[in-house]
Amino acid sequence: MKVAAFERLSDLLTDQSGVIRYKLEGDVDAMRKPRLTLTIDGSLMLRCQRCLGGLGWDLSVRNALQPVRSGQEIPEEELEDDEVDAIEIEGDLDVLLLLEDEILLALPLAPRHDECGSLRPEGGAVKESPFSVLSGLRAKN
Repeated sequence: MKVAAFERLSDLLTDQSGVIRYKLEGDVDAMRKPRLTLTIDGSLMLRCQRCLGGLGWDLSVRNALQPVRSGQEIPEEELEDDEVDAIEIEGDLDVLLLLEDEILLALPLAPRHDECGSLRPEGGAVKESPFSVLSGLRAKN
C-alpha cells in the first residue's frame, strides 16, 4: 500500500513515495474470542525536528488486537493484558484507518538525526551567538 494513502501521516513526512506492507490475520484465542494479528513493515522518510530534512526510519509493527463491539464493556483482565490491545469496532472494520492509527502510534515522538548539519539563516551567513562575548570575558579572568 502506498504511503500517500494515509492523510494524517503525510504531514509528518518529507517524502510520500514509500510503500507499506501489512498483514492482518484473524483467529480465536484459547477462550474462543476473536483476535487479530497485525504486522506492518516499511520505510518512511520522516521530517527531522531539528533540521526539517528527511530522516529515513524503518517501520516495524507487530500487534495482537482484541476486537470489541461498540458499547460492549471490556473485562478488567483484558485491560491488564499487555500482550493484547482491545479495539472498539463499530460496524465494519476500517482497515486503512486501523493501519494509519497503528503507524502513528509507532512513530517516534520527535524524530531527529543523531547529528544534523549546522543550520544557517537565510543567505547562508553564520550568525554569531550573542553569548559568545561572555566566553571571551571568562577567558580573561
